[in-house]
Amino acid sequence: MFQPILSLFSAKRVTKRVITVLYDILAINFALYVAIALRTGRLTIPFGPEEVTSFVVTVLVTIVVFAKLGLYRAVLRYMIVPALGHIALAVILSAFALAISSFYTHSYIHRSVPAIYAGIAVLFLGAPRVLVRMYFDRFYRKGKPHVLIYGAGATGRDLAYALRQGSEYHPVAMLDDDKKKCGNIIYGLKVYHSSEFEKLNGLYQPVKLLLAINNISTGERLRLVNKLSSWPLEIQSVPSVEDIASGKSSLTEIKDLEVSDLLGRDSVEPQESLMKACIESKAIMITGAGGSIGSELCRQIVRRKPKVVLLFELNEYNLYNIERELQQYIKFTKQEIKIIAALGSVQHKKRLENLMLTYEIDTVYHAAAYKHVPIVEHNTIEGIRNNIFGTWFTAEAAMNSGVSNFVLISTDKAVRPTNVMGASKRMAELVLQALADSGSNTNFTMVRFGNVLGSSGSVVPLFREQIKKGGPVTVTHPDITRYFMLIPEAAQLVIQAGAIAHNGQVFVLDMSEPVKILDLAKRMIQLMGLSEKVGEDCDGDIEIKFTGLRPGEKLYEELLIGENVTGTEHPKIMTAQEDKLSWPEMESVLNELDEACHQTDLVKVRDILLKTPTGYVPEGNIYDHLYKEA
Repeated sequence: MFQPILSLFSAKRVTKRVITVLYDILAINFALYVAIALRTGRLTIPFGPEEVTSFVVTVLVTIVVFAKLGLYRAVLRYMIVPALGHIALAVILSAFALAISSFYTHSYIHRSVPAIYAGIAVLFLGAPRVLVRMYFDRFYRKGKPHVLIYGAGATGRDLAYALRQGSEYHPVAMLDDDKKKCGNIIYGLKVYHSSEFEKLNGLYQPVKLLLAINNISTGERLRLVNKLSSWPLEIQSVPSVEDIASGKSSLTEIKDLEVSDLLGRDSVEPQESLMKACIESKAIMITGAGGSIGSELCRQIVRRKPKVVLLFELNEYNLYNIERELQQYIKFTKQEIKIIAALGSVQHKKRLENLMLTYEIDTVYHAAAYKHVPIVEHNTIEGIRNNIFGTWFTAEAAMNSGVSNFVLISTDKAVRPTNVMGASKRMAELVLQALADSGSNTNFTMVRFGNVLGSSGSVVPLFREQIKKGGPVTVTHPDITRYFMLIPEAAQLVIQAGAIAHNGQVFVLDMSEPVKILDLAKRMIQLMGLSEKVGEDCDGDIEIKFTGLRPGEKLYEELLIGENVTGTEHPKIMTAQEDKLSWPEMESVLNELDEACHQTDLVKVRDILLKTPTGYVPEGNIYDHLYKEA
């Protein structure tokens, strides 16, 4: 029955417009006839040249006004209430045209006919459009999963409208804590108080709750998420206002809650003067540009209007992704920034030098490193080659190329390390400290911080993936704790630390309170609308399994401080005084370490790391794959 109608709506736009105009012409004429017939009380009406002229003028005026108001450009299935206002306005103008034309042509049309005509025309012209809108609204709503929207502010209103036009979800109601908004109707959705959730959940059986609030503080958002986590459905959010404004995300890109929502970490707004000091109008190089920290450094840097951004990355795919993202951002913001995507390894000193000299690099952010503790523990030589010698070669290339500032991204695992990764990063710091004391014109800075939330090696994406697969969620130990920081905050603090640094300084970042990984896992299970399964007989959804500490892994990460820590002009950045070596001493150690790596003498490699002031305290075993096989 409806197949001809559906096929008509899939026709070309021109065809549909012609049909709509023809219908409107017929509807206007019929409305005129009915209006005159009702006024005269007769089915036959006098129809001479004067009446024909009046009819033609009325039809032409109405069609022109409809066209000017865009009613022939509007898609009928998406029409909403404002379009009815346009129809009413067009009909009023049409009625005036009828009255004026009938007066001047002396046609047989009574003075009350234009008013009667206006009412009938609104019905004949508006009703079909409303019926089409209602039909398609019901047709597309069928089979769409129900969702609730939390937040009846600007973001919630925009989301409600976008979802009503889309095909993925069907919003059934809105929730808000503001009693003044309760009872309002927004795009056909009633606003309820959040205390009425149980009633709405039973009535509509929504599959998820969409959080549409972006204008509250981190603390308020955390308290809200804490409240919502007890509700038995999945919670997701809309992108931030910044992501929508920059074109990075669209309003309908519903996504899982940000890791910042899970922990509620408050960050300090960056000081723009420090953010721009080493970047604005300068040539910047980022090693490891495709990694979690490296890519975020790139994003922060391009917002501060550098002249050149040189992306240096070993992984081709990661390099492609970050270059494409930055090019899209530059195009969107209409900036003139030169982006250079360079493949290469930080162990190739000549390649680094050529790039730095060619593009006259002012500042280097050295983020390239192997950071995964168990993998580096099993691949000791490659970890040391990349983390220690890669840093040395990049630093010397910077010195030889006249680079002004060199910032090393270090780790809290370099503080009294128990694993090869941490020891290699502490050794990299020692290299830069020795070079700084050797009279270099390059300003060397080291910045330490802990785990970053949402990075490629973070537990958050791992837990999310495990939960989506139905579990189990794997935690190494029930008491394991870690310090966490958001990736954008870490990148901003690294840039600011580089701006306030004096040559050879080691900076440590304030990481706030540590987080228990088990609590994080439980929280993520709740916020994805599931429950923890405890024991075989429990009715829960997701089981948590403990796998045991991995090689080189600490139960408790130490506070992110070294010795003799003092504050700086930034509240989140401190500086630490560390033991260090002179350059001749450091060079001797590096040569000895190079020979041990070349001979694959892992026992000697460990002895060198132990006798150098790294604070390295291994567990006693060597876990390297080759050593174990031998």
